[in-house]
Amino acid sequence: MEITASLVKELRERTGAGMMECKKALSETGGNIDAAAEALRKSGLAKADKKADRVTAEGRIAATQNGNTAVLVEINSETDFVAKDDNFLRFADTVAKAALSSGAADVEALKAVKVESGDTVEETRAAVIAKVGENLQVRRLVRIESDNNVAAYVHGGRIGVLVELKGGDADLARGLAMHVAAMNPPYNKASDVPTEFVEKEKEIELAKMSEKDKSKPADILEKIISGKINKIVSEVTLYGQPYVLDTDKTVEAVLKAAGAEVVGFQRLAVGEGIEKVVEDYAAEVMKQAGLA
Repeated sequence: MEITASLVKELRERTGAGMMECKKALSETGGNIDAAAEALRKSGLAKADKKADRVTAEGRIAATQNGNTAVLVEINSETDFVAKDDNFLRFADTVAKAALSSGAADVEALKAVKVESGDTVEETRAAVIAKVGENLQVRRLVRIESDNNVAAYVHGGRIGVLVELKGGDADLARGLAMHVAAMNPPYNKASDVPTEFVEKEKEIELAKMSEKDKSKPADILEKIISGKINKIVSEVTLYGQPYVLDTDKTVEAVLKAAGAEVVGFQRLAVGEGIEKVVEDYAAEVMKQAGLA
């Protein structure tokens, strides 16, 4: 497989490693970017194995809540300009309210829900498209309905979080929603972390160790690896992270002091997982003018 400059660039953005190291890793893995990223981590060259999905699509996350029921919806547009348009903002608010009041379980069900105008969400979407001149999509819907404390938080219209908290109070639930928005923990508790993830991290940490460390007694080696894995698990779990509103304490410590427990959470970020084509307008103009 040809190792292209774009492939090298993608691996650099994903791992933080140098260009030559990325090119070498890709060559050694036949262009397999996942395998190359893992190889760089094992060699200690990668700063971080960042998510491969580029968050580039535009739009807005809208939330609405009634008591202990709350929803988030993601509405996508083609440009950030339209995402700030009043017609778009009203549509996003309308869809969120329709999602809450209807109890729709998914986007397909939501499209058929009627809004205040008497039109369905899908019919309203078509009308807004005609006004703004761009394609719009109702992409995702998440809901929490519970007897526990529920908080809905949206940051800048681009990140939305729902948190279900057993015990505690509304202020703590909102604070935790803000934390999830800022820190984006993949998992809630250590027990939620997949065994496969832990085993892979053990393999990587062992590969990064020096031969001198590897020759230590098995019980000592196990303690070293366990310490590293515990740190990694803390970093990827809500409970293990320092609480953003009081960084001297972990989220787990804050919850324990409040006699509370996070039952679960949902987080949406605009456009995550969507690859957006970046247009080079200058190059296109030059090409059409016969200058490139």
